[in-house]
Amino acid sequence: MRTTRPLSVTLPIDMLEMVEAKVASGEYASESEVIHDGLRALRARDDAVEKRLQAEIGEAYEAYKRDPCRAAPAKEVFARLRAHHEAQVKADVGDL
Repeated sequence: MRTTRPLSVTLPIDMLEMVEAKVASGEYASESEVIHDGLRALRARDDAVEKRLQAEIGEAYEAYKRDPCRAAPAKEVFARLRAHHEAQVKADVGDL
């Protein structure tokens, strides 16, 4: 049974040069190894984000079940988000 299959990809020049430099330095034996390592790192990052989100959502949901009165109405949450965003935009404009 075959566990790999070829894939053709097109990379921006800077990424291609980075892949080639990794191979040229001897850090990797082939371009495929560089891509494999990059994808493993992406998978690890995605898994870590997913784990963190599950933990945070799980904790928030359990807290809500214990005391539903503590939940904020959506209208209030969106108003706070809009205010926060506006403040950030003003701060960013002030930094220019």
